[in-house]
Amino acid sequence: MARGTILIADDDTAIRTVLNQALARAGYAPRATGTAATLWNWVSQGEGDVVLTDVMMPDENAFDLIPRIKKIRPDLPIIVMSAQNTLMTALTAAEKGAYEYLPKPFDLNEMVAVVGRALTEPGRRPVRSSQEIESEELPLIGRSPAMQEIYRVLARLTLTDLTVMINGESGTGKELVARVLHDYGRRRQGPFVAINMAAIPRELVESDLFGHEKGAFTGAQTRTQGRFEQAEGGTLFLDEIGDMPMEAQTRLLRVLQEGEYTTVGGRTPIKTNVRIIAATHRDLKSQIQHGLFREDLFYRLNVVPIRIPPLRERLEDVGDLVRHFLRGASREGLGQKAIEAGAIERLKAHPWHGNIRELENFVRRIAALHSQDTLTTEIVEQELTEALPNSLGDQGNAEAKDLSERVEQYLFGYFASFGKEFPPPGLYDRVIRQVELPLLTAALAATRGNQIRAAELLGLNRNTLRSRIRALDIRVFRTPQP
Repeated sequence: MARGTILIADDDTAIRTVLNQALARAGYAPRATGTAATLWNWVSQGEGDVVLTDVMMPDENAFDLIPRIKKIRPDLPIIVMSAQNTLMTALTAAEKGAYEYLPKPFDLNEMVAVVGRALTEPGRRPVRSSQEIESEELPLIGRSPAMQEIYRVLARLTLTDLTVMINGESGTGKELVARVLHDYGRRRQGPFVAINMAAIPRELVESDLFGHEKGAFTGAQTRTQGRFEQAEGGTLFLDEIGDMPMEAQTRLLRVLQEGEYTTVGGRTPIKTNVRIIAATHRDLKSQIQHGLFREDLFYRLNVVPIRIPPLRERLEDVGDLVRHFLRGASREGLGQKAIEAGAIERLKAHPWHGNIRELENFVRRIAALHSQDTLTTEIVEQELTEALPNSLGDQGNAEAKDLSERVEQYLFGYFASFGKEFPPPGLYDRVIRQVELPLLTAALAATRGNQIRAAELLGLNRNTLRSRIRALDIRVFRTPQP
């Protein structure tokens, strides 16, 4: 006996055949059609336990059909398939009340598993009662599998007020993800307030977050609103949460537990209705081990974790990103520009330590410096080569700060492991080697083994660099120099 009837709608004969075979092997009874009209007839006659439909049908868009289906059969799960793999597709699918969105091409085993869940899960996620999603250009770009999974997660999360923790390297777009959760979520009519913990003096973090009363401390001449009060009814984005001082962590934990806070110098608890989204580039579990982050706070914030992949893990998105940034440059008056396919391939081969932020700055620079209508491979190669000695820039400063903090954390943990006993001798040389070896290796990798450029990048004398390469036995980058 079949486990359920699955109605398939797709104008591609090959896809219908593959889906038919996969679902039949899994024990379901599939029925397939190439038109939305036939699908509507089946549904309106009460047939089918699950609908599996493409978005673009020859006679009607599935997003126009879904509301009609929901009106007569609100509990019928609808799974949407699409080759238009954008964030907009995922958000629209959720907005219309689809059970799930599957970007093409998808894994057949995953598809069968989704169908199974649709048949067995009780109830359905609530559909937002909100204005239609507009088709403006969205901040998140990419068709890679890694980004498709993020789109699916975001589409689900916009229907909730769950606390989210976004993790990713600098420049990957963590705040853009937070903005999507706010702008397309239940609280989009409320304020979006962002605060970067790394940019605020530690002694002012609590005042900035919770506000303060007049006379609470020297210089507090008036009552001042905090970010929680400013974000009331909306979203508070806590960027670089790993830099939050321990005292502020304790107060934030109380807000998450009790739903209230007090201002600095105040005594009356204030109720708060704010969605919290946090982000960090740090390994918070490592910070917990070293006593730098509260474990209970981590689990309160990490209700739904989202990892944003670095650009090196989604190289297939480089072309879409570059063209997106060129359109932005055009709107800024830099002219409409195309880019050669070879130039895109050259950009894919670049390390992009600063991720999407570095790529965007590079594209804007070449759009401004070159008047040609088409950016060639030669232009891209020239600009990448000239940028190498100073390639770290602001990103390098951030990475240096991060390296310094990592060394500090390592040393705290190292000394703590010995208790009251002294560590064994030779600590200086061991620490220097642990820091210097990866630093020199990274510089040589960024300059493709060119010791002259690496020395300039590091601010070292060329002979000093050569001496350290020999001392540390860095053999792989020993290349002849003129």
